[in-house]
Amino acid sequence: MNENLFASFIAPTILGLPAAVLIILFPPLLIPTSKYLINNRLITTQQWLVKLTSKQMMAMHNTKGRTWSLMLVSLIIFIATTNLLGLLPHSFTPTTQLSMNLAMAIPLWAGAVIMGFRSKIKNALAHFLPQGTPTPLIPMLVIIETISLLIQPMALAVRLTANITAGHLLMHLIGSATLAMSTINLPSTLIIFTILILLTILEIAVALIQAYVFTLLVSLYLHDNT
Repeated sequence: MNENLFASFIAPTILGLPAAVLIILFPPLLIPTSKYLINNRLITTQQWLVKLTSKQMMAMHNTKGRTWSLMLVSLIIFIATTNLLGLLPHSFTPTTQLSMNLAMAIPLWAGAVIMGFRSKIKNALAHFLPQGTPTPLIPMLVIIETISLLIQPMALAVRLTANITAGHLLMHLIGSATLAMSTINLPSTLIIFTILILLTILEIAVALIQAYVFTLLVSLYLHDNT
């Protein structure tokens, strides 16, 4: 195959205009809604999963932290649906773009940190200097804790980008090997194709897990500052 290995990560365009915005707005349209008093099984299962996820993430928060529940639930649904749609053939996954993941991570992290400095400035400043620190190490620890705080949104974005990108590349390589071996050795092709199916199942799990991990870490940052 002569296709570029990273071709699937190039942002698509329509008539020279970027189509990433339309792709980002597409996943919410797939979430079913009901106008009836009695919901069907799909809507009921969806509501149960949303309640279970929100209850698990909001259990450790106080009243102020729970005001973020709608935002965090919307975030995990958006990332999960975007990751899953990216597994379809000839599709584009916005979460493989570091710029988009930074655009999600930085505002959420900044909002949590600013809330902490506004409501609990003493506790927020106490994170920069652990109790019982020797006096000669105080300047160094303050610098280290400041860097670790500023690197949190970058770690969020890089983790999501790396995991989704690595899975897509591996699926692309194994799919190309399956296609190439189909004309050479049929038994080997069946073995590689079985590996590809198992990898696809793994990537579905990774897509959901990474959405949960991203949202959970934002929730933990919020918990530390409320």
